[in-house]
Amino acid sequence: MNYTLFSQILQYLPNKIVEDAVKKYDTDKHSKGINTQRHLVSMLFCQFSGAQSLRDISNGLNSATGDLNHLGLVSAPSKSSLSYLNEHRDWKVFQSIYYSLAQHYFPIFKQTHFKIRSKIYLLDASIVSLCLKAFDWAHYRKSKGGIKLHTLLDYDGCLPAYLSITEARKHEVKVAKEISIPQGSVVVADRGYLDFELMQKWDKEKVRFVVRSKSSVLYQVINQLPLPELKEGQPKRILADEKVRVNGYDKPLRMVLVQVLDDDGNKAELELLTNNFTWTAETVAELYKQRWHIEIFFRDIKKHLKIKSFVGTNENAVLTQIWTALITMLLLKVLKAKAQYKWCLSNLIYFLRLNLFVKIELIKWLNKPFIIENKPPKIHKNQLALFPT
Repeated sequence: MNYTLFSQILQYLPNKIVEDAVKKYDTDKHSKGINTQRHLVSMLFCQFSGAQSLRDISNGLNSATGDLNHLGLVSAPSKSSLSYLNEHRDWKVFQSIYYSLAQHYFPIFKQTHFKIRSKIYLLDASIVSLCLKAFDWAHYRKSKGGIKLHTLLDYDGCLPAYLSITEARKHEVKVAKEISIPQGSVVVADRGYLDFELMQKWDKEKVRFVVRSKSSVLYQVINQLPLPELKEGQPKRILADEKVRVNGYDKPLRMVLVQVLDDDGNKAELELLTNNFTWTAETVAELYKQRWHIEIFFRDIKKHLKIKSFVGTNENAVLTQIWTALITMLLLKVLKAKAQYKWCLSNLIYFLRLNLFVKIELIKWLNKPFIIENKPPKIHKNQLALFPT
């Protein structure tokens, strides 16, 4: 094999997707000799290798002497050129590449946990803290900076179908009202999205929802719905299933009261509101339980990829780095889906980081990362025995 693992990973990035995005935003104008494709490769190397600075990116790519042509590079970009491009090349080109790539690959992801045929989306937001002295445009609090990632996660791939990056002070509900969710879909959200105007908007658009309620919400019980029958020894998880009228909402809703264990192992109760009356109460509870996948997504992208420390300080550079991190995460999920070996995402990232410039067949390595050879060593006929018999 004459190609490195990194160059083979880049083959999962169709050239047409990049070319269409470049044409749309005209980002190869004033490119300083580094077009959008090369810029993207450099920033993907930053994410895959865990580079800490622009110097690390430049030096790291320079270490692949003789193999840069396989990456589509004539030479490694200098620190100053990469800094300029991160600050000035429109970050929307990388956003466009991500969405086109997602549309290309999402069909290979399919969760079979539910029999629900509708598309399931998980909605949440997460703050990325920034130093206000370095990122003076990212105002959050008096002495603290930050941005907020508003994410609509596709449950099948556990990847964003929509992501908006705003100042950290912007409320989640304001952004959620701007998101167009396909008719007939299911959206699952935490109590931060308990907004009756938003929920009525979803209902009018024929979107089914499961949203955690708050203890301050006032409601009247219209009637009790039958609880699921328990098998012998099965713990009682559904405490109540009710048709209710909630103050501030113009139609009856269904409230499912679920018993769970909190972080300390104590019993707690969750009140879940939904506009669907045909699912079982267990399905409603399980849908909300799967919301944890979006928390895992935020954890993984912050822990394993570079969106907490940045190689540039202006807004364009930060958004460029976040969108290239999302492209990286999508490529990692594609590799994980294609591999026969059951990779843990953190292990896959770690092993790729160690072997980026190793020349081995990618799929073969993904399927069998640990090859143990039991063949006895070949002994040359003229070689002296170390322990003569």
